[in-house]
Amino acid sequence: MSTDKAQSWVYAEGFLTEDDTLLRARERAGQLGCTPVLPGSGAVLRLLAAAAQAKAVVEIGTGAGVGSLYLLRGMPEEGVLTTIDVEIEHQRAAKDAFSEEGLRSTRTRTISGRALDVLPRLTDGGYDLVFVDADKESYPAYVEQALRLLRPGGVLAIDNALWHDRVADPARRDEVTTVIREVGRMVRDDARLLPAMIPSGDGLLTAVKR
Repeated sequence: MSTDKAQSWVYAEGFLTEDDTLLRARERAGQLGCTPVLPGSGAVLRLLAAAAQAKAVVEIGTGAGVGSLYLLRGMPEEGVLTTIDVEIEHQRAAKDAFSEEGLRSTRTRTISGRALDVLPRLTDGGYDLVFVDADKESYPAYVEQALRLLRPGGVLAIDNALWHDRVADPARRDEVTTVIREVGRMVRDDARLLPAMIPSGDGLLTAVKR
């Protein structure tokens, strides 16, 4: 393995420059103590949303809206993002980002509450893309819900899939690392999915529902 791999990762992360709206959203995320997607993962999310022509997207974990902005920038103009977060302050910050982006209010549906309470109320097979970026311990349950929500050909994306480079190290056996490692195996081995692990950001596990 080349010793320049880390340099290549840094280059890839900075390949696309973030604008002021994204940078301000990142700043608000820092103030709130929530961790947004890294630029490389955000760029991939935008690409996936555009490639899928995703008109209906679910985001589990709004944060301050950084991931939301990337998704919305890839979605068609008529697309609607449903974004869920248990923290009302996070969604207030995200709404500030949406306002700065100049988005119509009909482009986003923000729902405050526990995702596992909200997701069962959403329509089976009614979504083109589901993005998971919330509490890691609940990732297995979120993935099961996502599989129900996605239409055939829909896209699943899971952030922090390499979890600070711990997942690839079998000696790392803390609870969060173990859960994320198991989710990777679950997605990889599910016959309903065509998966790929993308090492952008903190790792983006992606899959298409057959």
